[in-house]
Amino acid sequence: MATKENDQIIKENNCETKMGFPCVLEAFTSIFETGSISNKCCGKLVVLGKVCHSALVKRTLENPLFKDLTPTTIIARSIQTWNNCLALIDSPSSSA
Repeated sequence: MATKENDQIIKENNCETKMGFPCVLEAFTSIFETGSISNKCCGKLVVLGKVCHSALVKRTLENPLFKDLTPTTIIARSIQTWNNCLALIDSPSSSA
């Protein structure tokens, strides 16, 4: 997990500017803490794209503030959040 690599991906794809802060916060909470992400933010997460999503999660894990977290748990939660959002957006009954 090279920091430069994640930073490069984030920069090249404008990952940090694609989602508004409230949705970033929701996504963060659903992955790094215990919270849920709204339908609206799920839509924004999917538009953000999996490459950005993964790079942002990995970069956060590299932050010394989060050194006590278990990377495998966080990665699993990040995948779960992504898959839940994808399913939600793909379902015809959802209104994003």
